[in-house]
Parts: sequence; C-alpha cells; structure tokens
Amino acid sequence: MSMVVETTGFFFGVIGSIMLGITLFNANWRVSSVDGNVITTSTLFENLWMSCATDSTGVYNCRDFPSLLALSGYLQASRALMISALVFGLFACLSGMIGLQCTKVAEGNSVLKGKFATIAGALSIFAGICAGISVSWYAFNITKEFFNPLYPGTKYEIGPALYLGWSGALLDVVGGSLMCCSYKSQVAKAKKGYSYNYRAPNTASSARPAPQTALPRYESSNSISKYGKNAYV
Repeated sequence: MSMVVETTGFFFGVIGSIMLGITLFNANWRVSSVDGNVITTSTLFENLWMSCATDSTGVYNCRDFPSLLALSGYLQASRALMISALVFGLFACLSGMIGLQCTKVAEGNSVLKGKFATIAGALSIFAGICAGISVSWYAFNITKEFFNPLYPGTKYEIGPALYLGWSGALLDVVGGSLMCCSYKSQVAKAKKGYSYNYRAPNTASSARPAPQTALPRYESSNSISKYGKNAYV
C-alpha cells in the first residue's frame, strides 16, 4: 500500500511541476476587464514577463517589460518565487526517482530510499508553497486594483493562468505530503528485514561439568591439616 501512495504522490508532484512550468510562460496571468465598457476594440493581457494586446481581428502584439528595476515589487517577487518553485520541483523529481520503491537505485537500502523519498516530498511541498504565494500575491494585486475606484490605470481580471497555477501548487503540496508519509513504512520494512546471527549454545558442552582444580598436597578441605600437631599440645 505504501508503494501505491508513494508513486501517486510522485506523479502528483511531477504533474504539478509541469503545470507550474506552463503557468510561468502563459501570457494570460491577467486580462483587461470589459466591465463598464460598451465597445471593446482591443484586449490586453499580461504575465510576469510581457504585455500583449489583441484587436477584434485577432491580430496581437507583445512587448517585453523594458526594465527589471522599473517593475513593481510584487512582480519581481512573483518571478523569484515561481522560478524557485520550478527549481524545487526539478530536484523533487530527481530525488523521487531515487526514493521510489519501484526503482532499482539503492534497492537494497530501504532506509536510504526512504530518506530520498522524504526529501523529494519536502521539496515538492516547498515548490507548491512558493508557487501558491506567487500566484495568490499576483491575484491579490489584481483584485485590489479592480475594486479601487481611484485607480487611474487599466483594470484587469484574473486570467486562466492563475487557476492553472493554483492547481499545480495544490498538486505539489498533496504529492509531497504523500511521499513524506511513506518514510515511516519504509523504515519499518527495513527493520523487519534485519536478521540477527544468533547461535544457540551447545547443550552437550554446557552439560559437561567444569574441571576441578586439584588442590596442593598441603591444602585440603579439612582446616586441621593447616596446623601442625604442636599447635594442640
């Protein structure tokens, strides 16, 4: 049962990391709102790297953000968190391939495989947390600008890429938790498989009486022999 749980957690983590990679390069992190606009001639959409515009004919143009230092703080932090999530997810996949019980790497050492599986689970959880913070922080700023009546710029709505990011982050956290739970079962399996080289004592040799040491001629169990005859005169 533990192998099924561990394998399920590993594939959840892999799928979640793939979804986060798609999210990072998806252009639809936020889409311009049509609320209050009677005629919409163009649609704007952005992600962490660029801003794009499309018109009613389907032609669109994209431009990269001109300067990293000119970006807002939450946008820079979201970039760093998403990249960290992908790095954690990559190392989680590599550690998970070693720690899975169905793989041949370190097959004879269940404790080592359990440790690698736990490391993979922890890295997967870290990846999900980083991605969840990044996506949620970005969505918070979208909603804050949208409901601010004094905001002068273009108002945006949450794009489909954020929903994909939330799903990937959730899969990473769930998969990492399942992999961490498998460590205890692997350690118990390793302890059950230990054999102790115990040899029972030989009954024939244990039944043999111990040899008695011969007493010297001048010693005996009778205490009188220890004294000369003159001692009683």
